[in-house]
Amino acid sequence: MKEFLGYGRADGSVGTRNYVGVLSAVVCVNEVVENIVRQVQGTTRFTHHQGCCQTPLDIHIVNDTLINLGKNPNLHSVLLVSLGCESTDLSGVIEAIAASGKRVEHIVVQEVGGSARTTAQGILMAQDMVREASLEQRRPFPISKLVLGMKCGSSDTTSGLVPNPAIGVASDLLVAAGGTSILGEVTEFIGAEHILAKHAANEEVAQGILKLVERMEQRAMAVGEDIRGGQPTGGNIKGGLTTIEEKSLGAIAKAGSAPIQAVYEYGQRPDKPGLVVMDSPGREPEILTGLAAAGCNVIAFATGRGAPQGFPFVPVLKITGSRTAAEKMIDHIDMNLSAVIDGGDTIPDAGHRVLEELVLVASGAMTKAELSGYVNSMDIYMKGPVI
Repeated sequence: MKEFLGYGRADGSVGTRNYVGVLSAVVCVNEVVENIVRQVQGTTRFTHHQGCCQTPLDIHIVNDTLINLGKNPNLHSVLLVSLGCESTDLSGVIEAIAASGKRVEHIVVQEVGGSARTTAQGILMAQDMVREASLEQRRPFPISKLVLGMKCGSSDTTSGLVPNPAIGVASDLLVAAGGTSILGEVTEFIGAEHILAKHAANEEVAQGILKLVERMEQRAMAVGEDIRGGQPTGGNIKGGLTTIEEKSLGAIAKAGSAPIQAVYEYGQRPDKPGLVVMDSPGREPEILTGLAAAGCNVIAFATGRGAPQGFPFVPVLKITGSRTAAEKMIDHIDMNLSAVIDGGDTIPDAGHRVLEELVLVASGAMTKAELSGYVNSMDIYMKGPVI
């Protein structure tokens, strides 16, 4: 069985990175978080626009997402930054992350006395935590410890022909080795959900997939809109995709051929290996956050026109089947599989190489998004209004 070099964690999960995570409890402290991370090498940030003036349902999602982001194995330890009057359950978040065996520290702006003092104190705390994290060493683990997130974005006609099915092959290989793959982007099941449901391991899972799509469409209809007014996007149409059904048929190719074992809510961590589905939208900031919260330690991202986004502490491997995108977006594309379209390569061979590259990345090889620092524009998926 293939192995990768990772960081073992107290809860049994394995990290592919070893950061100290500095997390915002609420939008109001994003600048403090950014200032701390800017000054301390070995830290990474997660900032967002939530945490206050929201419905109880959405605050619950914020709490759960922050907890599961903190538990992500790519974080050695966590520093939570709070304003002091937010709706986020700070003590509950701290307690739940700490229960996974991690060191968790927190700092409250209104208690310390303003952003300048909080930043200075936070820098000292983060330095101590990074020193502790730096003592960790990579060691071999089976690829069954990989949790692969799958995403496509800025799609065109090549996406469903090459990178999506190649990721599907890589996912099948990982699942066969005992690993976990997570498929999201429910908006990109629409029109093909009946095909995806046929991959389900049982009827309960099949109905769960159909219910996710129904729920997503009902959200749009509740405000008097048809979701097809926004999908496919303008960029998708310029890339040759004409309908949501066309886009979805390509998107679900990332699922490969393995049976879907379970359906989870947004950011929920799977409790079984294999291929699973997670509720999430298609937009990068929210789905990448959801995949990280679900425990993904590496993400494969198919793109046709060239989407640049990565994630702060989960490496995102960008894969294209478009020679044009590979050439024009060279500083963002990690793998160019356009030889499949030219006739010099095959989907099975390309899929094997995708898995090999994921293993290298999991062992420490940096992605283009990491090298460029294009990783910070993230958010949490909300279901209600700001109130």
